[in-house]
Amino acid sequence: MATLHHLLMPLSAILGALSAAPAGAAIKTEALKYNIGSQEYIGLLAYDDASSGKRPAVLVAPEWWGLTDYAKHRAEQLAGLGYVAFAMDPYGGGKTTNDPAVAGQWAGALKGDPKELRARAAAALGVLKNNPLVEPSKVAAIGYCFGGTTVLELARSGADLAGVVSFHGGLATKMPAAPGNVKAKVLVCHGGDDSFESPEEIAAFQQEMRGAGVDWQMNIYGGAVHSFTNPEADKHGIKGIAYNEKADKRSWQAMKDFFEEVFK
Repeated sequence: MATLHHLLMPLSAILGALSAAPAGAAIKTEALKYNIGSQEYIGLLAYDDASSGKRPAVLVAPEWWGLTDYAKHRAEQLAGLGYVAFAMDPYGGGKTTNDPAVAGQWAGALKGDPKELRARAAAALGVLKNNPLVEPSKVAAIGYCFGGTTVLELARSGADLAGVVSFHGGLATKMPAAPGNVKAKVLVCHGGDDSFESPEEIAAFQQEMRGAGVDWQMNIYGGAVHSFTNPEADKHGIKGIAYNEKADKRSWQAMKDFFEEVFK
């Protein structure tokens, strides 16, 4: 499974991303607690406080480390684009790890139980849709690595979403989409040299989308490996994990174009 480093992105990268925010934008963030049964979860809401009225929204599903700074910064970037963004807590209690073995155990348990993974994503989606700033008919979801797996499972579940975007996410599932059940349009951004997804898994995913009648597209970025969107992706020294600036920028632009389409 892929990894993304939990430390802060370089300050220059953060400032560059947020510089695209509209004039007068005042990006606000706040921790939001929510419960699934007796377990408390702690997500991060980001929005432009200078704007008023309801607006489209995006759920952000983080990588297998848990809700660390990388996904939070992506939520801030989305807020700078005019969306309400909510970065979900996949494990509860806001817990995170920097140990690949622990992250693999946590993410692996949820991948092995897609019903539970879908339930956690659906709960976070409900928090976002119920926010008074959000136009509930215009909500999408994005995810990175394990988060990409998460949003694809959310789409497969039939969640009422305009679209989902997976960035270098896992494509395999134990619960393939049923014909006619997927409401969301799907965009998958995938590294052309990603060794974490086999050719067979890619082919199976594409056939699953065709068989289920999904409006889907898949962008392949040449020279990119797993976790290509994070400038600090290769700090763990894991083979097949590295940042690719071109693929990062191209996939983010593809997401923006995709949102312009699905939020019409």
